[in-house]
Amino acid sequence: MAEQFVPFIFVIIIVVMIFVINYNKFIKYKNRIEASWSHIDVALKRRFNLIPNLLKVVSQYQQHEAEVFEKTSRNFHSGVDNVVQRSAEESELSRSLGGILALVENYPELKASDNFLALQQSLSDIERDIMEARNRLNDNVARYNTLVEAYPTNLIAKAYGFEKYDYFTLELATQREVPPVDFDA
Repeated sequence: MAEQFVPFIFVIIIVVMIFVINYNKFIKYKNRIEASWSHIDVALKRRFNLIPNLLKVVSQYQQHEAEVFEKTSRNFHSGVDNVVQRSAEESELSRSLGGILALVENYPELKASDNFLALQQSLSDIERDIMEARNRLNDNVARYNTLVEAYPTNLIAKAYGFEKYDYFTLELATQREVPPVDFDA
């Protein structure tokens, strides 16, 4: 009689193993997302800490633009947990930074300043780090969200309350758009 239960017990063991493996995938990607967020947060704080130095250099040349940027940076709130809101705030800060960098074009002596060039290089390096961390985060979010939506892992997601994450989007101050080319001309 015990021999009759062997296939049934074997199937139960396989189902439990599949469940445990898939549950652990959720935990793995959740932890990777949190680690990726930590990397982004560190890079964003490094960028934010660069702002006062940039303001000092720029304010010597153009007071109004520096004041506008300073106001924007004062309104910055890094304690936001909502990804969409954090993306919007960081993009606004990036647009302000981009405006400051565009302003430099009007001041050749500022553009040639060693201090400004060093700050601009630091900003470029930090934004490259932000972009790489954002790409890692969004890759992990995509994998996690696939687990949440795909069968049979969606059953585990519903049972344990795993919900989709939002992607992190961000405009970068040093990001340049490629000018349109008219091939008909």
